[in-house]
This record gives sequence, C-alpha cells and structure tokens, in this order.
Amino acid sequence: MSIENIVSKVKNAQKKYSHYTQEQVDKIFKEAALAANNARIELAKMAVEETGMGIVEDKVIKNHFASEYIYNSYKDIKTCGILEIDDAFGVEKIAEPIGVIAGIVPTTNPTSTAIFKALLALKTRNGIVFSPHPRAKNATIAAAKIVLDAAVAAGAPEGIIGWIDQPSVEGSNQLMHQADLILATGGPGMVKAAYSSGTPAIGVGAGNTPVIIDDTAHIKMAVNSILLSKTFDNGVICASEQSVIATDKIYEEVKAEFIKRKAYVLKGEELDKVRKTIVIDGHLNGDIVGQSAYKIAKMAGVDVPEDTKVIIGEVESVELEEPFSHEKLSPVLALYKTKSFEESLAKADRLIELGGMGHTSVIYADELVADDHIQQFAKTMKTGRTLVNMPAAQGAIGDVFNFKLAPSLTLGCGSWGGNAVSENVGVKHLINIKTVAKRRENMLWFRIPEKVYFKFGCLPIALQELRGKKKAVIVTDQQLAALGYTDHITKVLEEIGVDFRVFSDVQADPTLSIVEKGADLMKSYRPDVILALGGGSAMDAAKIMWVMYEHPEVDFQDLAMTFMDIRKRIVQFPKMGILSEFWAIATSAGTGSEVTPFAVITDDKTGIKYPLADYELTPDVAVVDPQLMMTMPAGLTASSGIDVLTHAVEAYASIMASDYTNPLALEATRLTFKYLPESVKGGSIAKKAKEKMANASCMAGMAFSNAFLGICHSMAHKLGAAFHIPHGTANALLLDEVIRFNATDKPFKMAGFAQYKYPNAKERYAKMADYLGFTKGNETPEEKAKALRAKVAELKKEIGIKDTIAEYGISEEEFLSKLDQMVEDAFNDQCTGANPRYPLMSELREMYLRAYYGPKKYVEMTTKKEEKPAKKSK
Repeated sequence: MSIENIVSKVKNAQKKYSHYTQEQVDKIFKEAALAANNARIELAKMAVEETGMGIVEDKVIKNHFASEYIYNSYKDIKTCGILEIDDAFGVEKIAEPIGVIAGIVPTTNPTSTAIFKALLALKTRNGIVFSPHPRAKNATIAAAKIVLDAAVAAGAPEGIIGWIDQPSVEGSNQLMHQADLILATGGPGMVKAAYSSGTPAIGVGAGNTPVIIDDTAHIKMAVNSILLSKTFDNGVICASEQSVIATDKIYEEVKAEFIKRKAYVLKGEELDKVRKTIVIDGHLNGDIVGQSAYKIAKMAGVDVPEDTKVIIGEVESVELEEPFSHEKLSPVLALYKTKSFEESLAKADRLIELGGMGHTSVIYADELVADDHIQQFAKTMKTGRTLVNMPAAQGAIGDVFNFKLAPSLTLGCGSWGGNAVSENVGVKHLINIKTVAKRRENMLWFRIPEKVYFKFGCLPIALQELRGKKKAVIVTDQQLAALGYTDHITKVLEEIGVDFRVFSDVQADPTLSIVEKGADLMKSYRPDVILALGGGSAMDAAKIMWVMYEHPEVDFQDLAMTFMDIRKRIVQFPKMGILSEFWAIATSAGTGSEVTPFAVITDDKTGIKYPLADYELTPDVAVVDPQLMMTMPAGLTASSGIDVLTHAVEAYASIMASDYTNPLALEATRLTFKYLPESVKGGSIAKKAKEKMANASCMAGMAFSNAFLGICHSMAHKLGAAFHIPHGTANALLLDEVIRFNATDKPFKMAGFAQYKYPNAKERYAKMADYLGFTKGNETPEEKAKALRAKVAELKKEIGIKDTIAEYGISEEEFLSKLDQMVEDAFNDQCTGANPRYPLMSELREMYLRAYYGPKKYVEMTTKKEEKPAKKSK
C-alpha cells in the first residue's frame, strides 16, 4: 500500500474518532494500555532478536513503563471537548485533536516508543502512522498492531493506527510531508529531516549526559545509580550517562567504587583501542550501540572479565577529537579528574555544548550542604532535565525518581537542541486548544478618599482628627501663605499639639525641581501627615513630594510613563501611606485634586507637562471648605469654574463612564451652569454660589477620577505649557471643538478599549443637554449636541473667556512653530486614551487650528487654499 493510501486510511478513521466522547476515548486508552502491557515480554524478545541491541529483561521494563506509567499518568486527564470553563471571565478552553501523526521510531527502542506514541495518539483522538527503523520494523509493527487491535475491540475506528510495511528514508519523508504533526525519535539526521519537512514537528535532540559527582556526594549511591542507569538496556536510552566528572579530592574513591562494582577502567594501550572502536571516521560506530561491555571490549581487542558492567576511559579532553566525549549509546563511560567544582562545571558545560544541548545533565551532591553547587549547576546547564541525585536514564523519563516529572519516552530538548519543546512530551503536546472568549469588559471601580469633609467652616472640625499625630508638613504656595491661609491650619495644629513645618515655594504649574526641594524637607523632618493647601498646583506638587518622601528610590520618568490601562502599567506605583497620611484641603473650586489620583508636574529642563495618574495618589482625606474660597479673584474663578465644566463633560462622555460616575458628572455640570456666573460676578458675597461651585468641583473630581478625561485635557495640557495659558482657560478654548469632534455615530477611529458597545458620544451629549434643560425634547441628537455647545459658548462669554487662542496675544508665527510638537505631545497625553473618539494627529492639528483662528475664519482659509489649485488647473 502506498504512503498516500496509508495516510488516507488513517485520516478517515481519525475524522470519525475526533467525534468520540471522553468516556469512549478513556475506555479505548485503557484497553490498549492493557494489551501492550500483557505483550511486554513477547515484544521485548522480538526487539532484541531483530535489532541485536539491548537486554530483553530491560526492554520488558521499558514496555511496561510505556503502557502502565503512561496510562496511570494520563487516565484522568481531560483531552476531549471542554477542558475548563470560567463563566465569570467568559472563557472556555476546548481540546481538539491535531489529526494524523507521523510516528518516527528508533531502532534502539522499537517497541516501547511505539507503544508510548500510540497510546498518546489514542488518548488525544489522533490517528498515527508509524515509520519503523528498517532494522526493527517487525518489532515496531507488532507493537503497533497489538495496540490497534485492542483499540478497535474497545470501539475505536478501524485503521486508526497505521504503519509503513517497508520503511525507507524516502517513505519516511513522504509520511512526514503528508501528516499533520511529526513525533520524531531517532538520530540527528531523522530529527533534522522532520523539522525541515514543513510539517509541525516535535523532535528529540541527541543526548550526551555529563555527571558531576560533588565532593559532598554520597559516593556509593552515586556510583551505583550511574551503573544502574548506564547498564540499563546496554545504555541505549539517550538520557543515559556518557561522562563522569569528579575533583581530585574524591577521584580515586570514585574510581575505586566503580571498580568494586565491576566496572573496568582501561589501562595503557587499551584506551586507544577502545577510542578507535567508539568513533570511526568521525561518527559513532553503530556496531557498539546497545552491546554489552564485554562484547565492545572484545571488538576493540581488549580482554575484560565477562561480567564487566561498564568500560571506563580516563581522559582529559572534552573536545570532539576525544571519542570518549561523544554520546556512546552503550555501557562505555568517560571519567574526568578536575581540580575544583568550577572546573567540573566548565567541563560538563562544554560536553553539553558539543553534543547534548537541551537534553539531560546530572549532579550528585548533598542537598543540604551543597545547595550552592546544585544551584550553580542548574543555572549553568542548558538541559531540559537537570537532575539531582538520580540515575539519568530512569530519572529523565519521569515518574520514577521524581513523580512531578512527566513520564515520557520522547524527551524534548528545546531550542538548545533544535526542538519545539524542552520538556517531556505528553498528551498536552498532541492537542490543539481552542479558547472561546466571550465579551467581558474589564472590571470597573469607584475610588475616592476615605473621608470628604464639606460645608462652610468645616476645616477646623476636620483637623481635630489629627490628634495623636506628631509632625505635619503643610504644602502651599507663596501667595496663600502670605495671605494667611495657613493660619486656618496652624492654629488648630498648635491647639492639638502637632508640630509642623510650612513649605510655601509652590508656584503655578509646579516644577520637578520644586517638588524635589519639598521632598528633601520631608525626608529630613519625617512628618506623619502631609497637608496640601491650595488649588491644583499645591496639591499636585504635594502628591509627588509624598511619593518621593516615602519612596526616594522611584524614578519620576517611570512614574510619568503613559499607560493604556491603569491596572497594567509597566511601572507600578509604590504603596503609599507607609510613613504619612495625605490630606488635601481645597482653596479653589476647579481642579478637584482633593479627591483625584492625578497630578500634573512640569519638568523644568524640558518644559513638558507630565500628567501622572495612579490610585495610590488618592488623598486619604479631602476637605472642601468654601470659607477658603470666598476671596478668589474673578479671573481665577472663571478659569477654574470652566475647568470644572470640562471635567464633568469629559467624564460623562469618557469610554470609562459608568452608572456611578454619570450622576456626579451631570450634577456637577448643572451646578456649574447655574452658579458659575454668580460666583465670578458676586465675589466674596456670593456665599451660596461659591459653596455650590466647591461641591461641583469635588463631584466632577470624583467623576473623572474614575471615568478619566479626554482629548480636551490632552490638548489643553500642551497648549497651556507652550503659551502659559491658565489650564481652565485652555480647556475653555478647546471644549467646543472637542464636543463637535466627538459628537458622531461614525468616527474614523473608535476608542480601543471602550466600555460602550458602539459609539455613543453624540447620544450622551444629547442626554446632558436634556438634563440641563437646554432642549424641548423633540430635537435630533445632533441638534441637542449643538444646543449644548451653544450654551457652553454663552457661559464662556458671560464669565469673560475669549473665543479664540489668537485673542490671548499669541502670534500666528509662534503658534504654528509649536503646533506640530503640541499635536504629537497631545496625542501621547495620558488623557487621550479615554476619549470616546480616538483621534488621528491630523485631527488634533485641525482642532488646534480651528481653536486658534475660530471656526469661521479657519473654514474660510481652508476653502481659499482648495480654490487656488482649481484656478491654476483652468
């Protein structure tokens, strides 16, 4: 039968088998394992008789292992259908078979490997076609047939296992090209061919296991373990020991123990005779593979006792010109003497590098006394199985000397050995796992300070909570300190016995150098409470001083790094509140910083404003006392008030807006429209208006702390930094353009991680207009959004904010010279990611230009530019 027909037959059977249930598969798996186990002696005898390699009794053990241990390890493992379900996160993992596997079987383990691969294929609902080694085809086919017959009797489809009757290199290559996956065990040439076939492959690299016997090792146990492994099936297992390394301190004792246990150490000319027998023309002599020590010695012309277990050659070189340094697949060992553990390690590393990358290495050492040597060995050896105090052959195959090492007769060597996997191959490598992921937006949160004090005159009452504190640092600006605002705090602190220092160097748009100066004061004074008194500048500066005080090791640039999701940022903010509490006492109604996890700091060296955000920056206590806001100048009141409006509008339209933030944003907007004009015009006698604006500012702060902001703030940050325009005013100049830009059902680009199911900013602006009473109710969403924009324009005019950026004395030349950098910086601003419509840089540029010239003039200018080429073409 042709290879194509063989594969086709198995493929048809596998298609049927792919629909079997886990219960059906497990029954077939069990019956097949039982049949293989019952035939273990018969198959072992066939393998030795046909190949002339190994020992019948040991091959019996291997067949037993391949059936019993493999069954026991995987009998309860799910390999069909749904593997796991997580309803909360909406994830299902589903196992699917790969298809038809090409099973390449070596001459050294012709039956145990066939049993192992056949059972794995059956457990995973795959079909398998074996390509036996020509020298072991009868034994391999017999093993495959026993498993097949048992599987079919248990209900598997006819033809689920196949084989090539007349194996050849050409036949193996054809099989590998037609299979869905190659499971290759064999020589380097065959494994390389598997990986070169274009078919996904799991191959096994060559082994050249070095063993270090540490000075602390139990020498008798080490030698006996090595002999147990090296003599097993005459050393044909690729993980078996090839070299033993010991320091001069224990070398003679190790050698004597080997001799005592019937190893033969070569003398004089014997060494060269065996060298010439091990390697011929640069390649391992195939005639010695799986032969007894006595027979190999006889082939070399060396007389040894007939009961010799292992031939040992004392050698020095670990390079390829030394035949003893090669993988020998027979009971022949190299023995090296070194002067130190470090030299032993270097030799072992070199042996692996030249012949056993990724496979197996062993160290014998006292785990309690020599843990440092064990760890150094583990770190140095590039081997998938780095074993401690166990025989290599039995240890590496797993589940014998360590029950957490998976049982396998296909030992992956990872990228070191040119393999796809670096662990013992098992059922998980023979299934495809589909992940069914149902839409689940990330968990949201609502986080604000633990306590918020508000109402006229609440500050002295709130400060009573500081009883028991030892030291306080008050952070404020020079003007507030000069006007005596700090007295509201210091009087209470003196009364309750809290020592204090005042840092009053903060200025508008606080700089990094000022922050560092304040942090130095805190480091030397060691306060247990920090009181930020002022507007956004004082609070922003104090928050970062707090960080630098509690965590002087942090890098400001790392903290300022932008993120897509605050929970997944590359650099995590350190845990705050370890040394001190943080109180935020507002003296202006605008920033809402008293309840936010945000701070904006300017790098004095570059002039760049950095918005920092993390919930660790949230104050522990916020105090909103309108008494401190009564004397705010009209201009500052207007600028701060429009900032409140922008906070509320952007939080309401944000992709992170929620049922918790929406009411706060809407009410803050209503209060601002109603009370901001009076607060600006009424001055110190507008007590109610001041209190309402203080509440609006705090509520808007709570909203945007949890819903975040958008591109109005992104652009305002950069506009203010470039031209020293007050932040609130910068927001006011851009807000109309941002609402216009966002108010669409069909944005060119949607936000990347929106909570909404479809773009809804226009609808949200319309609902806000309805809530504020700006509509009659029968308008379209477009008309309602325009009504909101119109009312924003009216409010700006009423409180004295100009229409365009140009009206603030910024020349066209200067503006255009900084425009490109502003656009790029605004795009990269932390606030951009939460905007309901994701902006292109060209769109940000257009909004800046419209805000600079005014919409009408900008349209006229762009129309003229478009007309000029048209006239030329005529």
